Amino acid sequence: MTVIAGLSLLVWVWLLLGQGFFWRTDVRLPRAAAEPGRWPAVAVVVPARDEAEVLGTSLPSLLAQDYPGRAEVFLVDDGSTDGTGDLARELASRHGGLPLTVSSPGEPPAGWTGKLWAVRHGIALARERTGAEYLLLTDADIAHRPDSLRALVTAATGADLDMVSLMARLRVETGWERLIVPAFVYFFAQLYPFRWINRHRSRTAAAAGGCVLIRSAAVDAAGVPDSIRQSVIDDVALSRAVKRSGGRIWLGLAERVDSVRPYPHLGELWRMIARSAYAQLRHNPAVLAGTVLGLALIYLVPPATAVGGAATGSWALCAAGAAAWAVMTLTYVPMLRYYAQPLWLALTLPYTAALYLLMTVDSAVQHYRGRGAAWKGRTYSRPDLT
Repeated sequence: MTVIAGLSLLVWVWLLLGQGFFWRTDVRLPRAAAEPGRWPAVAVVVPARDEAEVLGTSLPSLLAQDYPGRAEVFLVDDGSTDGTGDLARELASRHGGLPLTVSSPGEPPAGWTGKLWAVRHGIALARERTGAEYLLLTDADIAHRPDSLRALVTAATGADLDMVSLMARLRVETGWERLIVPAFVYFFAQLYPFRWINRHRSRTAAAAGGCVLIRSAAVDAAGVPDSIRQSVIDDVALSRAVKRSGGRIWLGLAERVDSVRPYPHLGELWRMIARSAYAQLRHNPAVLAGTVLGLALIYLVPPATAVGGAATGSWALCAAGAAAWAVMTLTYVPMLRYYAQPLWLALTLPYTAALYLLMTVDSAVQHYRGRGAAWKGRTYSRPDLT
C-alpha cells in the first residue's frame, strides 16, 4: 500500500505542475486595449426546451444588453410543453430591449440531437434575417450582465479570436450544490486545462456550451452544427471542429455570465452529470474501467492511506497519503474561492470524487439499459460513427 500511496503522491505532484496549472482560476476574459472601431452585427441564438422556470430571469438579461452595434435575439422553442415560447413573447413585450424572434424547428430528424437541431435552425434563421458577423450561442438558463455581449465582442475582435466561450458561474446555494458544483468545474478544468485550450497550436479543445460567441465565418469553415449533429457533449465537439478547421478558440471563467438553473437536490445533479459521463468516455468499457481506477488512485487512495496508516502505525504510508491529500486539497482551494465557498470544503473533495465515480458508472449502466443520455424526454443512443 505504501507504493500505491507513493504513486498517488507522484500523480498529484505532476497534476500540480504539469497539467496546465488547471487549478488556477485566473483565466478570465481577455482585456482588449480598446473597443472595436466598428461594432459587428451579432445574432443571439437561444435553444430552449421547457425552460419556463428560468426564462423569466435569463431572457430579460439578454434583451437588456448594452451593445452599441446591431444585435437581435432568436429563441428557438424546441418542442416545449410548458409555454416557453409564449412566455418569451410576453417577456419581450413587457421588457423591450433587443428585438426578439421566437420560432420552432419541429422535431429533430434521425441522427440529430434536439439541441443541435434547434441551434441549426436558429443559426440559419438569424443569418438570413441579420447577416450577423458573430453568433452568441447561449442556453436558456444563462443570465448575462448588461455589458456581457459588449465584453465578449471586444475580446474576440481585440485578440482576433474565432470563438470565445465562458464557463458560466453555476448556482451554488444548497448543500448539495456547494458539495458538487465547484468540483464539477474543477474536474472539467483538470480534464481540459484552459491554458492548453487557449494555445492556438495545442490540440486540446473545449468550450462551455452555455456561452459561446463564434464568428459566422468559423461556423462555415468548421461545417457546424451539421458536422457534430449527433454529439451529446456538443460544446466540446464544437470547439474541436472549430480548432481543427484552423480557428482560434478561447475558454475561461465567467465574471458577467451566471447559470440560474437550480439543482437543489442530489437527484438533479446526479442526472445532469450522469447523462453525458459515459459519452465523455466514448462509450468504451475499457476507458470506463481505466477511469474508475484512475479516480480511485487519485482521489480515494490519499485519504484512505493517510487514515489507515495512522490507525495502524504505518507512518510512511500515512505520510505519503497525507502529502497527496494535502496537494489535492490545496489545488481545490482556488475554485472554492471563485465560488465564495468555505475553504474547509476542500477536505471533502475525495467524497465528492467518489460520488462522481458512482455517477460515471451509473451513466454506463443506463446506457446499456437503453436509457443513456436521457434529457427532457429524449434519449440519445451511441452516435453512429460509420
